[in-house]
Amino acid sequence: MTRTGSTAALSRGTLYLAALSLSLGWGVRGNWGHEFGAMIPGTLAAMAASLLTGREDWRRRVAYFAFFGALGWSFGGSMSYGIVLGYTHSASWPSVLYGFACLFVIGFLWGAIGGAGTALPAFLDRERLTELFYPLGAVFLAWTVQFLAFEGGWLTEEAFNWYDTDWVAALLAVIAVVTLGLIRGRFCFGSNLILCMAAGWWLAFLLLVVGLEIRMTPPRGDNWAGCLGMTLALLAFLWRKGLSPVVFAALVTAFFAGFGFSTAELIKLLGVSTGIAANWHSVMEQTFGLISGIGVAVAMIYLSKRLPAVPDEPPIRYWTEIFSLGFVLLVIPFLNIRKNVESVWLPNHVIPVEMFGLSAAGWFNLAYLIIAGTVTALIIRHQKHPLSVVPATWLGKGQALFLVFLWWIVIGNLSRYLPFEPGRLITEGVIHVNACLCTLLVLTWPMEMEFVPQKKFPRFGLVNFMAIVVGFAVCLGAVWGQAWSTMQVLKEPTWGYHYRFDDAQMMKWFEQWRDTILKQWDKNREEADPGGLKQNENALPE
Repeated sequence: MTRTGSTAALSRGTLYLAALSLSLGWGVRGNWGHEFGAMIPGTLAAMAASLLTGREDWRRRVAYFAFFGALGWSFGGSMSYGIVLGYTHSASWPSVLYGFACLFVIGFLWGAIGGAGTALPAFLDRERLTELFYPLGAVFLAWTVQFLAFEGGWLTEEAFNWYDTDWVAALLAVIAVVTLGLIRGRFCFGSNLILCMAAGWWLAFLLLVVGLEIRMTPPRGDNWAGCLGMTLALLAFLWRKGLSPVVFAALVTAFFAGFGFSTAELIKLLGVSTGIAANWHSVMEQTFGLISGIGVAVAMIYLSKRLPAVPDEPPIRYWTEIFSLGFVLLVIPFLNIRKNVESVWLPNHVIPVEMFGLSAAGWFNLAYLIIAGTVTALIIRHQKHPLSVVPATWLGKGQALFLVFLWWIVIGNLSRYLPFEPGRLITEGVIHVNACLCTLLVLTWPMEMEFVPQKKFPRFGLVNFMAIVVGFAVCLGAVWGQAWSTMQVLKEPTWGYHYRFDDAQMMKWFEQWRDTILKQWDKNREEADPGGLKQNENALPE
């Protein structure tokens, strides 16, 4: 049964579901981590935006939203932030302020690429959208070879350690796309986009890290620089190609995510200061996801009321929809749930190390391969002869995809913590409740009526400019306030703290800088008025 009502109800539903979905996904992502884990919240939030805004053209593309939402949010997973969190625990003003500023930067970069990926299917026509899949396929193939080489022990990651960054992946992306372009005899929209982002990664990394030796969290990795370059290159490319609405979605999501990361850390520190024993780190992660999800919702609600309908004509390359669906249903869960075997199940003796001559990981891969084969066969069968179990409407299909992915991930995450301990309730308990709320929202809130945009298509150049000005003003003020608030409640360093700066050395540098400025000022004044003659001339007679 679907809900009927006003467009305001659509907006509220989108806000609720996107925020809860990204919060849930981030709670799960905290357990699995890195790029693969970050795909989960991106997938859920993008599907939420496509299903609850009332746009039938968006609902038809729910598989694309899920796929590109996952990719967009995955890139930020390469950035290291553990030590950055430690800076905010230090109770040292320079380190605390630096920590909150870096959290804003990391969240901003994470949200920018994530927001752009979420919005791409809402604006690109069918031809441009499908043009992305050939170069993406080439890059995925190259990265799969890299993954197998490192996982299989053919190559060691230590031998390719360059500031602990993903430079190998960035280089392979360039090689894969250039090779594909030479084979095809042309470079399409998707190839140019990937090359532009890869070039941005390399330019920023070589300039900031290698050249200027700017390290955000030494000795940890410096993928932040590559992500900064990718973000700037992506925004420039989208703007140049006339995709300013996608730039808007990227900026809005970026500012919410930057604000959300630093704010969530402040909430965690306030909780820590109470002395109550709890998994405050998980509270931080889920709060970050909640605020970032609000950003996704705000951007997509604004666009849903203004963007014209995206045509799916001509209906070319149906395989891209099947690819997107398979990636979401099969690849993302596999890349994450497989981590349970080595990191949790074996150490906790949940399963034997070996059964009938095959390792536990081998049995897991075999079982998953059977599942993948079954799902793939059903998808192919449905294209020729529709299965009765698959809903007839696009809304129904999107709801089914959302729910299957949601509960597959939730159950896979819960299986990570066997045997279960009471201390996990604040994490897995909240995730379970969130999943139930998301289920209710996605099934009961969408409207039967199709929403048609009525508002005038805006000048996104002005809108983007205002987003930048307001966003930076609010967030910079917030970072300063968060650091000040932390210094009021943390009287001494707490667990996991790190210092970015030496306070004594900082004061010494400040005094040297102040003395240099004062001496230069006195020198300039002396040169302009030798001996103070002008001052004497202007003095009143006695």
